[in-house]
Amino acid sequence: MPDRAPQPVERQLPTEEARDLIALVRDIVQREIAPRAAEEEDAGHFPREVFTLLSDSGLLGLPYDSDFGGGDQPYEVYLQVLEELAAARLTVGLGVSVHSLACHALAGYGTKEQRTEHLPAMLGGGLLGAYCLSEPSSGSDAASLRTKAVRDGDDWIITGTKAWITHGGVADFCTVLARTGVEGPRGITAFLVPGDAEGLSAATPEKKMGMKGSPTAQLHFDGVRVPDTRRIGDEGQGFAIALSALDSGRLGIAACAIGVAQAALDEAVTYATGRQQFGRPVADFQGLRFMLADMATQIEAGRSLYLAAARLRDAGLPFSREAAMAKLFCTDAAMKVTTDAVQVLGGYGYTADFPVERYMREAKVLQIVEGTNQIQRMVIARHVVGPESR
Repeated sequence: MPDRAPQPVERQLPTEEARDLIALVRDIVQREIAPRAAEEEDAGHFPREVFTLLSDSGLLGLPYDSDFGGGDQPYEVYLQVLEELAAARLTVGLGVSVHSLACHALAGYGTKEQRTEHLPAMLGGGLLGAYCLSEPSSGSDAASLRTKAVRDGDDWIITGTKAWITHGGVADFCTVLARTGVEGPRGITAFLVPGDAEGLSAATPEKKMGMKGSPTAQLHFDGVRVPDTRRIGDEGQGFAIALSALDSGRLGIAACAIGVAQAALDEAVTYATGRQQFGRPVADFQGLRFMLADMATQIEAGRSLYLAAARLRDAGLPFSREAAMAKLFCTDAAMKVTTDAVQVLGGYGYTADFPVERYMREAKVLQIVEGTNQIQRMVIARHVVGPESR
């Protein structure tokens, strides 16, 4: 059996424009992202220049309105772009997803004046965003957040600490959820905060097992003054805005997970068809063939699941349940597929000479971010059997 080079994913895309878009992404991946991914991840290098290129190429605002600098692309196309980027380097794919999440509040709930003033730069002006919801003591229980915003005339004074912030310390703007009223979800409001605001500082980035090129850090708000014109939506509406953003963001995580899993499968197939043992390629052995078949099936199932959810979103239909299912299934699949890819490569899979060990380390975080998979099961169960009895 000859070596089998990985083939590009055959995508069902709705328009010729979408096909051209995927071709553009693949060209950027091959030229600018994939060749340096392993080296830069190992060095912990954040590829800001890649995000600048993606912005210049119109790829940072794909699912948003072209009237404000977006790409007018349906979510099913945007997510497949994310998958292609994540397959090359998760730091980039997840970074684009987080940036899109950070733009969601203003795009969906801002006034026309706010969107006209801020969105063009956010979507296509080279800026990079961060999404600030989690805190040291409130992760899954986001409604218990403690960061406060206190009214001071026409301004708000924000004080508190946000945790686990992707792009912490390098973001140009932050969508921040802060408490402006009563305890619980009804007392939370959303704000758009400049990354260079006085009183805003970043802690030393976390030392992570994967995604070393993507800075994750606490952000400290020490009396950060924000004008009321940067409040997004009504007072007390912030938690509903956050949940709406997370439904869409979970689909981004699902797409990124399938990208990482696809990269791991491609590497495993290349190795298995080229590696000789007992005078024949190891891909000839049934045990390995079945493992690769299971990996491919999980990837296809996950891709179909996230695309089905995206099409509901594009049609304006409820998709919260399907988003949770996609995030749960795709990230669990990515963990299984990347672990199996290490097994296919044997001892080589456990070394940094091959990328599958990096894929396995990166897949783990996808089961945690934007709602752990235990939280996803809670969300799904509520849709299936109703809320828990109190």
